Amino acid sequence: MHLLLQSVCCSNLKPRAGLLHHLAPLQWRRSAWSMKKDSELEKALSRNRRWIVNNQIKNILIRSPNRMATVQSLQKRFKSLDLQGRALNWLRKYPCCFDVFADPAGSGEALYGFSKRMAALVDEEEAVRASAEEDMATRLAKILMLSRDRRLNVVKLDHLKRSFGLPDDFVLRIVVKNSDLFRVVSRSGRRSSMEIELVNWDPNLAVSSVEAASAKLGRPPQFSCALPQSWVKTRAKFEEFNKALPYVSPYSGEMIESEQRAVSVVHELLSITLWKKLSIVKLGKFRKEFSLPDRLGNLLLRHPCLFYVSNRYKIHTVVLREGYRGCELVDKHPLVAVKDRLGELMQEGLHEYNRRRHLVNLEKRRKRGEITMPRSGKGTAGIGNGDDDDDDESMGPASIYLPEERRRFYQSLFDDPP
Repeated sequence: MHLLLQSVCCSNLKPRAGLLHHLAPLQWRRSAWSMKKDSELEKALSRNRRWIVNNQIKNILIRSPNRMATVQSLQKRFKSLDLQGRALNWLRKYPCCFDVFADPAGSGEALYGFSKRMAALVDEEEAVRASAEEDMATRLAKILMLSRDRRLNVVKLDHLKRSFGLPDDFVLRIVVKNSDLFRVVSRSGRRSSMEIELVNWDPNLAVSSVEAASAKLGRPPQFSCALPQSWVKTRAKFEEFNKALPYVSPYSGEMIESEQRAVSVVHELLSITLWKKLSIVKLGKFRKEFSLPDRLGNLLLRHPCLFYVSNRYKIHTVVLREGYRGCELVDKHPLVAVKDRLGELMQEGLHEYNRRRHLVNLEKRRKRGEITMPRSGKGTAGIGNGDDDDDDESMGPASIYLPEERRRFYQSLFDDPP
């Protein structure tokens, strides 16, 4: 059994294609555009998206001996990272994050590893993750308590592990270490049938975020609308829904198929996540386990006071509105804080790369006589919007949050330098 658990933790678990055909019906795809866009929440979604590739490269290095790997090995994995072009060019775009150097053994191969600043942040992330294991165990227990049979398939849960902050080896690191809370069961002995089961029900954990917030205000449990007062008609419909039936706790054990319970389950699941958001497609894979309706998208769209539905990057995502103040998380978990610093370092590296490339291109144009400017770098930082596709250097790192800057940001990511 231990070998089976280890194989689950170390494998790259992928969803079965057969599960996807019913998750995005035509009616849902059409209705996804009916929710009014929220620029601040769209900005919050875009901020996390751009770190995905470098985060994957970071994980590759963490699993590599001495945290070093050949550039050629990264090149071979480029397609699996949904990238094209040269791996060396990509690494050079993040000088604050990655160092490229010759193999000290004299093999002639180019190696890459973490920069000193990146290595320090990676170590800090690992330390924070280790200190948060008890919190992760609590989150996992609450997720199982929300499920119909108090157990969930390991392979399916693996697709949501990052949303809940669970480590890659969560089966060994969280489940096995907390045998008083969890156990692993496998009816057929196959990896695909392995499930994590809740051993003991903890009544202290069976308190939803709605119940906890209402208790602080000294009122009966009820949802709170996170939309401005100007949304008069929407808020009126919400109040009607809120008062029609009493709040149904997602931990009540009543697996009744009512809209009130379905909304409370989704609300609680989003509250447990680190970023207060989930992919609707991934959430839809757990409809049976959490007794959610088949038309999950329609349910979410009917409650704009609680949920925001986005189709950014053509990925349907549901966001818990009350989890954000503008584009910032209200309660930022320590893991989120350290990942934010990793993202800032990545952006700093790209900003530095674009600045150097911008100056090189300006020098080339000066030599061709196309422009007249001082040969020193002074005064060139504010020149932008030329023929290059670099970011405008007069704008700080925060400019990447603007739509036009985001377009140019991704262009600079995927285009090779001249």
